[in-house]
Amino acid sequence: MSTQEIANRFYELAQQGQWNDILDKYFSEDASSIEPAHAQGFPTLTQGMENIKTKGKKWAEMVEEVHGGFCKEPQVGGNFFACAMGMDVTLKGQGRQQMDEIALYEVKDGQIISEQFFY
Repeated sequence: MSTQEIANRFYELAQQGQWNDILDKYFSEDASSIEPAHAQGFPTLTQGMENIKTKGKKWAEMVEEVHGGFCKEPQVGGNFFACAMGMDVTLKGQGRQQMDEIALYEVKDGQIISEQFFY
């Protein structure tokens, strides 16, 4: 699949909240996930799908309630695509928060090999 095809399918699944399907179908087993240095409770670099899934479970455990969210259409450039995303969540012990970010994905050989978040 091309970067555009993966980006389109990513967007379709994101609109349905199918984040695990995105991970299972479109991410490389060796993928990396990069958080900003100021991310609280998460390492800057997470390597490998099992560790990325564990990070996702840790995030889910922090969430008390999801009030809404969005993923904008991807913008593709070369082997990369980026999406503006956001969530309206109540985090356990932290109250309700609006979160907005840019997520940048790199594609190689028909799979997402890295994700990086800017917030």
